Amino acid sequence: MRPIHRLVCAAAALTTALVAQETPHKPQGSQIPGPGIYAGMPDWQVNLNQWKSDPGSDREAWLKSLKAWRVERLKRMGYSDALYRRPELQWTQRNLIHTQMMVEDRYFFDPSTHTYTVDRYVDDLQNRFGGIDSVLIWPLYPNAGIDNRNQWDLHRDMPGGIPALRQVVADFHRRGVKVFFPTVPWDASTRDIGKPEWQATAELMAEIGADGVNGDTFEGLPQAYRSASDATGHPVAFEPELAPASDEGLMYNSQSWAYWGYEFMPTASKLKWLESRHLIHLCDRWARNRIDNLQFAFFNGVGYVAWENIWGIWNQLTPRDAEALRRVSFLERRFADLLVSPEWEPYAPTLQWGVFATKFPGQAQTLWTLVNRNEYDLQGSQLALPHHTPGRRYFDLWHGVELKPSTRAGQDTLDFPIEGKGFGAVLAVDEGGDVPDTCLAQMKQWAAVTLKSLSAEWKPLPQQIVEMPACKPLMAPPPNMVQIPGGPFEFRVQGLEIEGMDWEGLDVQYPWEPSPRRFHRQTMNLEGFWIDRFPVTNADFQEFLKSTRYQPEDTHNFLKHWVNGSPPPGWEQKPVTWVGLEDARAYAQWAGKRLPHEWEWQCAAQGRDGRTYPWGSQWDPAAVPAPSKGRDLPAPANVDAHPAGASPYGVMDLVGNVWQWTDEFTDTHTRAAILRGGSAYQPQDALWFFPQAYRLDQHSKYLLMAPSKDRSATVGFRCVWAPQ
Repeated sequence: MRPIHRLVCAAAALTTALVAQETPHKPQGSQIPGPGIYAGMPDWQVNLNQWKSDPGSDREAWLKSLKAWRVERLKRMGYSDALYRRPELQWTQRNLIHTQMMVEDRYFFDPSTHTYTVDRYVDDLQNRFGGIDSVLIWPLYPNAGIDNRNQWDLHRDMPGGIPALRQVVADFHRRGVKVFFPTVPWDASTRDIGKPEWQATAELMAEIGADGVNGDTFEGLPQAYRSASDATGHPVAFEPELAPASDEGLMYNSQSWAYWGYEFMPTASKLKWLESRHLIHLCDRWARNRIDNLQFAFFNGVGYVAWENIWGIWNQLTPRDAEALRRVSFLERRFADLLVSPEWEPYAPTLQWGVFATKFPGQAQTLWTLVNRNEYDLQGSQLALPHHTPGRRYFDLWHGVELKPSTRAGQDTLDFPIEGKGFGAVLAVDEGGDVPDTCLAQMKQWAAVTLKSLSAEWKPLPQQIVEMPACKPLMAPPPNMVQIPGGPFEFRVQGLEIEGMDWEGLDVQYPWEPSPRRFHRQTMNLEGFWIDRFPVTNADFQEFLKSTRYQPEDTHNFLKHWVNGSPPPGWEQKPVTWVGLEDARAYAQWAGKRLPHEWEWQCAAQGRDGRTYPWGSQWDPAAVPAPSKGRDLPAPANVDAHPAGASPYGVMDLVGNVWQWTDEFTDTHTRAAILRGGSAYQPQDALWFFPQAYRLDQHSKYLLMAPSKDRSATVGFRCVWAPQ
């Protein structure tokens, strides 16, 4: 029986006596404030106490109070640790470094060869910061809601479908990486899956062979998910994005993410305090400086979400932070068995102000993890420990050297340096215990380079616009096109990304801009061009197929709505959909045209007077199709069904029927297309669905992976022709 559970059984009398006792030391959310911080203390006093108090003076009362609270809390919930004793799920207790990966990341999938490149992805992380223990493969937001495909559909629409995903999982396993996929509760207005969500998720994970499920926005995945997964015969681990709202969630969620506040004094994990084998991953995806995150994780002996591709926005770890993560993760992996010790003690006594330590005792080894929260380096004495048996040896793990304690008055004092905003680690090895020689040699080699000598500068990732091919020379423009005269045009547009604030690196980078950003404004001198009066219809696209016998290499979802190679009866004059960017370009090339640049599309829709909609500055429901708010997706309107929606130049069907492809942008990790015009489909009841862009000064950015996944029931296109 583990000591913590012996404690629960043996302390019943103490617990009964304390039931009505109000402890001054209580967790706040999922964080436990350290000694000197009391329940109900106002924020200003909390901040003041962090600077003036000596945590050691209150530590014994703090520790006693928290131990009593733990005993009582476990008894009240009728705690069972059965989940953590299951052999098939014990890997979660060593799953320390985790990442969320967008399926659109070009290090994971190569669109030019149509292949998954797991080794390239894993090698990059290994080289930059020491690698990962698990990956969350993310195929949903921000593209979810572009049409009524549900979360399970979007998994299946990845290139190669389920067989390819099974191979992806096998490839990650070959590299020692566990694989998670997401489930989201907010996807309640897309296509009805026809069964409980927990059952659909459990069955899909078993089919893929995944190891775990991330519960996006869940405050603990409900027990129904645990039962459904077990029923498949392929039990997976569950990790909610948010700390379980009820501590009872510990009994069926073996891991959880944690979004913490970061003050000067580190805090302890409430969930780890209750169950030391529960693995939390600290997550702060928008942080450009990760040192606070890594220090709090190291202090607690817990994991970290090394997330860099955030919805297609690149937030790479700086060289300093990457190297800190490499060393932290190396030590945590090496001593993972100690980190789950039920007798771990945060706020172990230290000798210098601003240095905080945690003790993780084992049978023949004891580990102390230390963080220096000061900005300056510290030398000299750091720890004073009760003198132990003559056979005990001490090692400065962070620098890879043995320590020789000075012993007096029954204490062993250890001297070693800790750099400002840095880390330390001490290992005590008792007689007969293993000395980690290989670990020491590696850490000594790394310690030759201090963290502060590495760059902490953050830079946005530059983007490039994909060049448009030239149109074929023609004696006259093709028919059914509208001429847009050349001349000055004020191109003003903003991206509608739901997250990212006003970050540099967000949205796109036009050729005249030094970096990506959300808000764009440029006065342009446009050359004259011609644009299709209507979007390309199903009849138009069928003519293209008959003429060219075009067949894409990736056929999944290609013209998904067609029947036996033809559009459904009555669909001939509706805009063609279920065509990817590659399909649209192939059609345009056959027609001697090209897709429009975004500013060409906007000029044709807006004219030169800066209007908000093609027809004017006020929304007119008669100018667009009626919105579709149900779970089923009706057919688009015919392209000529709403003449009131015409632009000043007479261009039709620009807004509110189907989205339209324009420019593509790339960076080292992500491809994306700008979609214009919005669609009639409006999924309800969630903030996270793909944002509509009916206004002519707004656009939406659609992440690109492969045609199988990019094609949509709500995305079509129109072409332009421009003389050379």
